[in-house]
Amino acid sequence: MGFTQWWRRITGKGKGGTDDRAGKSGRIAKDGKDGSGSRSGPAGKGVKAGPGGPDHLKGIEQPKGKPGRMPQPDRSRPVLGVDSTRNGWLGALLESSGHGTPHLIAAASLQELLEKAGEVAVVAVTLPLGLPDQGRREADVQTRRFLGDQGSTVLTTPVRDAVYAISHSEANAFNRAAGGSGVSSQAWELRRRMQELDAWVRQDLPALVVETHPEAAFATLAGAPLTSRRRTGDGTAERRSALATGGVYIPTSAPHGIATDDVLDACAAAWSAHRVKNGEATTFPGEPQRHSDGIPAAVHV
Repeated sequence: MGFTQWWRRITGKGKGGTDDRAGKSGRIAKDGKDGSGSRSGPAGKGVKAGPGGPDHLKGIEQPKGKPGRMPQPDRSRPVLGVDSTRNGWLGALLESSGHGTPHLIAAASLQELLEKAGEVAVVAVTLPLGLPDQGRREADVQTRRFLGDQGSTVLTTPVRDAVYAISHSEANAFNRAAGGSGVSSQAWELRRRMQELDAWVRQDLPALVVETHPEAAFATLAGAPLTSRRRTGDGTAERRSALATGGVYIPTSAPHGIATDDVLDACAAAWSAHRVKNGEATTFPGEPQRHSDGIPAAVHV
């Protein structure tokens, strides 16, 4: 199944462009209706838990296949920082010099976002890239250690089966069986975006795609982890100032419905993408970890 077909099925986007997803439980609607059917998965076929997972639980259909090919970065091209939003994705397109005010792009899917951005060298995304089969990702552990007191801003990535669970309670069961803890509400709310990213990188892509973490980028720019809270006036000012030291300036306006913290995070991701393009980025861990999906798991800043 190609990515476009898979994305339409996993999100419930039908040919007419309507959204027929189920509600808060995360269950895919049966036959495109209200999601009340007992079967899971877009085709009504559940996928049994992976090794170590509870045998009585089933998740929605997972994408298959190895990660696609990605080119070496072309330094003459701009870069794209990407953050997830309530309604999709926000991209910050930063010119090839790595300086200036990024151009903001909003899109419902990663595929659409990249099409709108045009030719770019690196795409840096602020969500987990490479899902663990059990335990914790070394990328999360090392980034949390780097951020010290701000380590709580690092999402603990759920195990693969938990990301594809049909309810939060089942995600908790999967994760406890394979990783020893439950799945946070934040991680559960982000599962759709993690699913999309997981499928998207299984096709050949025209740019190098990496994972980054905004707070790690801000800490690198400032020389130490920031102490202010992200969604306060002081927090916004401190992060805006940190980006300015790296020659990146926040746009004065944003697409409708986009929050200021999403803009800051996307711009920080663009700054990290430029460092990746030039071979200047720090990577947590130094050698990316690979799980059964074969996707390199590491945070680049």
